[in-house]
Amino acid sequence: MPLALLALAIGAFGIGTTEFVIMGLLPDVAADFQVSIPTAGFLVTGYALGVVLGAPLMTVLGTRMTRKRMLMLLMGLFIVGNVVSALAPVFGVMLVGRVIASLAHGAFFGIGSVVAADLVAPEKKAGAIAMMFTGLTVANVIGVPLGTFIGQNLGWRVTFFVVAGLGVLGLLGVAKLVPEQPKPQGVRISHELAAFRNVQVLLAMAMTVLGFGGVFAAITYITPMMTDTAGFATSSVTWLLVLFGLGMVGGNLLGGKFADRHLMPMLYVSLGALATVLALFTLTAHNKIAAAVTIVLIGALGFATVPPLQKRVLDQAAGAPTLASAVNIGAFNLGNALSAWLGGIVIAAGFGYTAPNWVGAALAASALLLAVLSGSIERRTVTGGQAAAHASGPTADAGLGESGATVSVPISR
Repeated sequence: MPLALLALAIGAFGIGTTEFVIMGLLPDVAADFQVSIPTAGFLVTGYALGVVLGAPLMTVLGTRMTRKRMLMLLMGLFIVGNVVSALAPVFGVMLVGRVIASLAHGAFFGIGSVVAADLVAPEKKAGAIAMMFTGLTVANVIGVPLGTFIGQNLGWRVTFFVVAGLGVLGLLGVAKLVPEQPKPQGVRISHELAAFRNVQVLLAMAMTVLGFGGVFAAITYITPMMTDTAGFATSSVTWLLVLFGLGMVGGNLLGGKFADRHLMPMLYVSLGALATVLALFTLTAHNKIAAAVTIVLIGALGFATVPPLQKRVLDQAAGAPTLASAVNIGAFNLGNALSAWLGGIVIAAGFGYTAPNWVGAALAASALLLAVLSGSIERRTVTGGQAAAHASGPTADAGLGESGATVSVPISR
C-alpha cells in the first residue's frame, strides 16, 4: 500500500475523532449549556446534515483545483470549525462550529476514496479504501476515548482544541505525503450527475443511509444508556468507547478484505447480523458484560459495511466516481442524522434509553432488504445480458466485470 494512504488515514483520524467524541461528552455539553440530552443530540444531527450538504457542494468546488489542494483546503475548514466549537459562548454557536467542521467531512472522504483507489491495482481498491478508513476507526480506539477522558477531566472545550490540533497534523500529512496530481480534465458536473440515474447507485446509497444509521441510533445515546441502564460509572464510558473502536477497526479491515472478493454476500451477512445484534441490545444493555460485548459487535458489524458500500458506489458510478463517492459519504451521515433524531424522539416520548436500539434494528433490517433487492436486480441484469449475448452470436469474452456488470464484446463480422 502506498505511503500516501497514511496521510489520508491521518486526516480521517482527526475527522473521526470530532465526529464521534461528542457521544462521550453529550451530558457534559448539555449541562454546560443547560439544555436537555435530546437537544444536545442536535450536535450530532447538525454535524451529520452538514456532511450531507457539504459533500456535493465542496466536491463541486473541488473540480476547480487539484485533489491534493482540495484535501488541504478541507482540512483547513475542519480546523476552523473545531476552534469555533471550542470557543462557543452559547449552544447555537457550538452548533455552527460543528456544521463548519462537518462541511469538510464528506468531500474529504469522497475525494480521498477516489485518490486511494487510484493509487493501487483494481483488485486492491476496497483494501485501499479500507486503509484510509482505518484512520476513522482507530480514532475510536485512541482519539475518541482520549478526547472523552480529557473532556470529563479538563472540560469539553479542551477536547475540541485538541481535535483542532489533530486537524493541523492531518493538513501537514496531506501536504507532505499525498502526491501532486494534475487537475482532472474534462470533468463536467452533468457527467458526474449522470451517475445518479443508475438505480444501483441509488440503492447502494439508500443501504448506506439505513445500514449505518442503525449503528448511530444506538451509539448516539451510548453514554446515558450505559450509565442509567447498564449501571456503569461515567468514567467507564471511555473504555466502552475503546471497545466500540476496536470493533470498528476489525470490522473495517474484514469488510475491505472480503469486499474485494465477495461484495454482496459480505453485505448480506453484515447487515443481517447488525439488525439482530441491535435488537438484542435492548436486552443486553441491562447487563454490564453483555452490553460491553454487544458494543464491540455493533462497531464491527457496522463498519464491515463501509468498504463494500463505498466500493459498490465507485463500481456502479464508474467513469464519474468523485461526486457519487462524496455523496455516499454524505449518505452515511444522513443515516446518522436520521437515527439520532429518531432516537431522540423515542427517548423524549418516554420509552427509555434502550428504545433507540429498536430504531437501529429496524433501519439495519431495511438496509438488508434493499441489499437483497439490489442483488436480485443485478442477477436479472446479468442473466438478461448473457441471453442477449448468446442470441447475438459468438463473443470474444462474456462474463462478469469487477462491479458485477456483464462484460460482452461482440466479434466483428
